[in-house]
Amino acid sequence: MSKRSVADLKPGERATIESFNDQLMSLKLLEMGCLPGAEVCLHCKAPLGDPICLNVSGYCLSMRRSEAATILIEN
Repeated sequence: MSKRSVADLKPGERATIESFNDQLMSLKLLEMGCLPGAEVCLHCKAPLGDPICLNVSGYCLSMRRSEAATILIEN
């Protein structure tokens, strides 16, 4: 069974960041506060599904769906 990512969340759903599957993107995400163990909540999606808005580390963070797909979450 494959791991779920932040891109798989539904609006209002919460999860805990477990790891990343893209080393280069992980550096950018770590600098933005997406740390392993942090809780994320999908706030909303744009009408066509991209970009998405997350609540993480006490603030709203907007990112592309492809970026969110690199953040693996605990099931």
